[in-house]
Amino acid sequence: MSEQTEGSIEIASTPEALMAVICDFDAYPEWTVGIQKAEVTKWDSKGRPAEVAFEVSQMGIGESYTLAYRYRPRLGGVSWPTKSASGAVKDIRGEYSLEPSGEGTKVTYRTTVEPAIPLIGFLKRQAERTIIKTALQGLKDRAEGL
Repeated sequence: MSEQTEGSIEIASTPEALMAVICDFDAYPEWTVGIQKAEVTKWDSKGRPAEVAFEVSQMGIGESYTLAYRYRPRLGGVSWPTKSASGAVKDIRGEYSLEPSGEGTKVTYRTTVEPAIPLIGFLKRQAERTIIKTALQGLKDRAEGL
């Protein structure tokens, strides 16, 4: 069974502005390392992305997956399980949790990744930590740069 990995960062932005960046999936290839393509394939009744298909390539390893998004009330964040996956990943679950904090927002990113190929524990945890670090720093750079 996979263990969850998490990290947090303070971002000088409002939860509303951060949710706008998080939900702008078409722009992910511009600021998220490894994502080649992100396409919304289904919308919810409130007009928010409900399912998004991703194509990812890092270090010569490719994967495709579709995530199903669930939104928290009052701009508290968003979570996702995997709807489908192929390539190097079997399952991805995660969430962005947003909490107003002083002059900005504390963002916590949690993820559990189940690779389709066997990896020893150390390498898997290292990959998850890299995902967390790049996701949080990418979100911070994008939100504060807009």
